[in-house]
Amino acid sequence: MLKDIMTSFDVAAVTREINELVEGAHVAKIYQIGTKTLLFRLRKPNQPRIQLLSEAGKRFHLTSYVHETPKKPSAFCMSLRKYLDNGVIKAVRQHEFERIAIMEIRTRQGDFQLVSELFGGGNVILVDPEGKILQAMTYKRMRDRNILRGEPFQHPPARGRNPLKLSSQDFVEIKTLGEKEIVRALTKFLSISGTYAEEILLRAEVDKKTRCSALTEHELDSIFDQLQNLLSLIESGNVEPRIVSDEKNDWIDVTPVPLKKYISFDQKKFEKFNSALDDYYVKITDVERGEENREEVESEVARHRRILQRQEKALEDLKEPIIKNKQIGDLIYLHFGDLQLLLQKIMENKRSGKSWEEITSIIEERKKAKSHPYVYFHSLEPANQVLHVSVENKKFSLKLRQSIQANADKYYSRSKKAEKKLRGAEKTLHETIAKIEKAEKQVKIVKDAQQPLAKRRKKAWFEKFRWFYSSDGFLVIGGRDATTNEILIKKRMEPHDIVFHAEIVGAPFVLIKTEGKTAPERTINEAARLAASYSRAWKEMFSAVNVYWVNPDQVSKTPPSGQSLKKGAFMIRGTKNFVRGVPMRVAIGVKIDDKDIMVVGGPVDAIRHQTNAYVEVVQGAQKSSQLAKKIRHQLSTKVSEDLKRTVTAIPLEDIQRFIPLGRGKMK
Repeated sequence: MLKDIMTSFDVAAVTREINELVEGAHVAKIYQIGTKTLLFRLRKPNQPRIQLLSEAGKRFHLTSYVHETPKKPSAFCMSLRKYLDNGVIKAVRQHEFERIAIMEIRTRQGDFQLVSELFGGGNVILVDPEGKILQAMTYKRMRDRNILRGEPFQHPPARGRNPLKLSSQDFVEIKTLGEKEIVRALTKFLSISGTYAEEILLRAEVDKKTRCSALTEHELDSIFDQLQNLLSLIESGNVEPRIVSDEKNDWIDVTPVPLKKYISFDQKKFEKFNSALDDYYVKITDVERGEENREEVESEVARHRRILQRQEKALEDLKEPIIKNKQIGDLIYLHFGDLQLLLQKIMENKRSGKSWEEITSIIEERKKAKSHPYVYFHSLEPANQVLHVSVENKKFSLKLRQSIQANADKYYSRSKKAEKKLRGAEKTLHETIAKIEKAEKQVKIVKDAQQPLAKRRKKAWFEKFRWFYSSDGFLVIGGRDATTNEILIKKRMEPHDIVFHAEIVGAPFVLIKTEGKTAPERTINEAARLAASYSRAWKEMFSAVNVYWVNPDQVSKTPPSGQSLKKGAFMIRGTKNFVRGVPMRVAIGVKIDDKDIMVVGGPVDAIRHQTNAYVEVVQGAQKSSQLAKKIRHQLSTKVSEDLKRTVTAIPLEDIQRFIPLGRGKMK
């Protein structure tokens, strides 16, 4: 049976791992990517971006996958951002060995707690520095506590003993559960899952059906020891994470340590429990996502089919009055003389002063004698001035005060009106059939297009800078700001590099990493374009700017006597080599490498050498956020169909990083 929620052992193992990695990290961004799922992007100096996923009632772990983020944040997400943005993670911990993970976050307003409840329907609750509920994913009143804004936050009552605080003497109390089987007693006494209750008993070599009252002292000691052994592995971080597969090769469980109950199953090993959880839940949520999408479109097909059935019945119902009314009109004209005479005789008798009963009696007598036109008479309806006749076994009515032609026209008119309705119904029916065909195609598209989430690519060291590979294959890197300028020159510049700078205040330093090789003129020109395009000249809308290059030994942090250099600034001594009139223009594209997709940017010629999927960007007033969306859309049209969804899922900030000074426009 597939496990879809984390156990208390899982929470203990994963929070320990997460705490080691994220302690001291800043909250960079918070997204709500599902009704119950939050994605936290965390940053730590000189470390790759960290992503933490919290799904209420289900899971809590780090993720290395690219998750689509909504364009508009939810109200709950906006509130979390308001209080927690740029906060520092003090600790991530488990509460009392329960399925509850707590993030302690230090902000200028004080220390907040974000509580992720991974049991039942789940919840995420923001607790303020005074211990009161500030925000919650779900508000509710319960028998034992309330989750309401402004009330003091309380954890749910413990469902069992905390095994981390349990002594061997305390454990003996399990015998008081009497006739209850030990496997069930463990889940209740310690509030642990059935999987781990069975595992402890397997390791202790105690039959899981043994009654609590029948446990020997040796068996109690053995069970307690095996419980402590498992806890010790988790607490020490000495885990060996596994994803477990059944005989059909379907994943059924993910565990922080190897379990004896799965000894005969296929198991995939992982170095970190977070990685195992990440892969496991990505796979099962991909399946769930695919099923949800298919169910949605299949439900639409079924809905249209139900509509079609109703329309087909309505169509059949419309055909009957068309035929019936036309037949009656035809019968009236076929027996025109007789029907007209019958009508005249009735009205003559009425005008002569006879009552309707007398008229009916006279007609009935003559009908029995089979006299024409009286044989067609069926009945009279004096109140409505209607004559009912029967002609060729068809019964219909005639208005006494209308001519035979007018009566016939009435039936023909009804037939035509029904026919008009029929044509409209047929049109609607064909539209429904077209919708069904379209929806059925959509089912196939959804099945074919369903793609698993892609893992976030591990970035190279130089990607924290401006960078590109020149047309000749040289790595060129440039500073993004004063800090990266400082790092670039002090830590990354080597004696055989070439150093570039635009002849304007407010420009990055740029290095060609030559690795001792001679850089061709084409690479020198491309490096100059990077230095020019990412300088203040772009913002000032200069059409071109001069760029100079020097050797590393000409760059110094030592200012002239009596002066100082600010952060990111350096002295250049000796002769400068100029590349004059360098134009402002860059390209941004996507490069596919071993199924990995990465955003690249830099001089147009260099990017053109790497990919056909690129756009040119020139100076303009469009903000980077809007421009990045347009660029991403344009790039999605330049890749194959199977990569379109991957490109549209690229985070906008990955594109924005290559837009000079945050503004521009597509050429």
